[in-house]
Amino acid sequence: MISVDNITVSYGGWDLFSEVSLLVNPRDRIGLVGKNGAGKTTLLKIINGEQAPTSGVVSSSAGETIGYLPQQMKVADTTSLVEETAKAFSEVLALEVEIADINEQLAIRTDYESEDYESLLHRLNDATDRYHILGGETREADIERTLLGLGFRREDFGRPTREFSGGWRMRIELAKLLLARPSVFLLDEPTNHLDIESIQWLEGYLRDYQGAVVVISHDRAFLDNVTNRTVEISLGKLYDYKVPYSKYVELRRERREQQMAAYENQRKMIEKTEEFIEKFRYKPTKSNQVQSRVKQLEKLERLEVDEEDQSTLNIKFPPAPRSGQIVTEIKQVGKTFPPRDSSTLPKHVFSGADFTIERGEKIALVGRNGEGKTTLARMLIGELEPTEGSIRVGANVNIGYYAQNQDDLMNGEGTVFDTLDRVAVGDIRARLRDILGAFLFRGDDIDKKVKVLSGGERSRLAMARLMLEPYNLLVLDEPTNHMDMRSKDILKRALMRYDGTVVVVSHDREFLDGLIDKVYEFRDGGVREYLGDIWYFLEKRKLESLKEVEIKAPSTSKPARPSIASPNGREDYERRKEVEKARRKLETAISKAETRIAELEAQLAVNQDYTQYPELQKQLAHEMHEWEKLNYELDIL
Repeated sequence: MISVDNITVSYGGWDLFSEVSLLVNPRDRIGLVGKNGAGKTTLLKIINGEQAPTSGVVSSSAGETIGYLPQQMKVADTTSLVEETAKAFSEVLALEVEIADINEQLAIRTDYESEDYESLLHRLNDATDRYHILGGETREADIERTLLGLGFRREDFGRPTREFSGGWRMRIELAKLLLARPSVFLLDEPTNHLDIESIQWLEGYLRDYQGAVVVISHDRAFLDNVTNRTVEISLGKLYDYKVPYSKYVELRRERREQQMAAYENQRKMIEKTEEFIEKFRYKPTKSNQVQSRVKQLEKLERLEVDEEDQSTLNIKFPPAPRSGQIVTEIKQVGKTFPPRDSSTLPKHVFSGADFTIERGEKIALVGRNGEGKTTLARMLIGELEPTEGSIRVGANVNIGYYAQNQDDLMNGEGTVFDTLDRVAVGDIRARLRDILGAFLFRGDDIDKKVKVLSGGERSRLAMARLMLEPYNLLVLDEPTNHMDMRSKDILKRALMRYDGTVVVVSHDREFLDGLIDKVYEFRDGGVREYLGDIWYFLEKRKLESLKEVEIKAPSTSKPARPSIASPNGREDYERRKEVEKARRKLETAISKAETRIAELEAQLAVNQDYTQYPELQKQLAHEMHEWEKLNYELDIL
């Protein structure tokens, strides 16, 4: 158990926190939420002992251990992946040495009745119990399971850590943290560098974990799937809700309505009191009443309400200039990077990307890190050339690009306003303050230097800069990393209203939900198309994963047919019945679709009424799309 008691954090005359308290109980699953800059990361650092509060104390139960994952960290460059991950078991290795030493002493001693001998037995018992708790006997299996769950491959295990990108290095630290099995996890944006499958694995791990979890995340689905308690930081206060995030949103709305009512009532009372004071200030007969009301106002604790600028809901991208129907043609594209030096081999990323992006489409590129999503995004903007196939950009296509490290590419010494002013041209320069205000930069915020902004603030600034020019193709690589919930919602609504074409690389399921209608998955060196939204993709991937497990299951002899009498046999039998039923249904639908396609093609061949021709073509295109989707579903089955 960890107790945060009446802590205050002050900076130059203003309070980030003011006498806040929090109790973290065993098995708690706490989501820490609030605006960027509200103090979420600061609170985790205080709990971890990295930062001291101005006043107040943090205490914990005896034997409590904390595992802290910050947003940014350094990983050693001198070891391999497995060696670095095994550092999580440093206490286990020390216990092994201690247990061996105690056993050696007990084997040669004969003072069985002495206090010293009894003390050794107690210490051996304690060390052995701790060894088992930390998973000493299964550490190699645990390392393998955790690394595979976080997306590493077995062939990566011996690779030097220096060869991994920043995102994969964060996974290494996360793996070490999970394997250390602390009493309390403090996780600051753990999903920022994970793909969808790794996020789902982490969700399951944290749900089943025996300790407590405190997590900062802007992934709404992740919070709903992991947490059962939501703590909001707002205006230096903590508000504790014993519910997951989605339910918290509803309860917070009710609380805010109550706050606004109380705020308005107090404001009206203050106005009337001030009017009375001003009206009768110089009348001797009213002096006692005036002084009484002056003192009343001085003692009054002024209510505050967290600012919510409703104008931000109207943010929209400039209208997209009309491009050709074909925005980009990607024909059998692949990429292999040459070796960095004589000791390394060429790195093949992917092959066979073959699809067309049409005007107005909104598509997602998903997959594990390192599979080629960002590589293709950079090819689309001309920053990289394919080593296989070709990419052709259509007529009148003007591309806007948001890179994963977009916020790092800005000049840290420049101000928020200067960052936009340097790239703005024409009439748009007169609206820079309005644009910044819409992205939650108001008042003195526009004079802050970029280097002092939080990650979310820099992401918002980079997105505001992207809106200064009317593009008709937006290529966005992880645009929501570090953005808070409100900023993500603003961006999502703006993109949904945007009339251009969007290609987005993201692992945020809630962000993609309702935004995109086609998914391209980068996996195992290839690219696969899913003609549906992100939830359609996730559903199909689960089916495909099951199929892959069945195909890859080792078999040296003909397997025995499962007994329907056994529980597993019954489940297997029922599942096969369902699969066969679905297969027959799909085959019937495909047959009907093929009949309709043949009829439409025949009508087009003999049609003499050219006014009907476009409609027939439209119907044929629709039927072909349905036929392809049905065949794809049949392939999965």
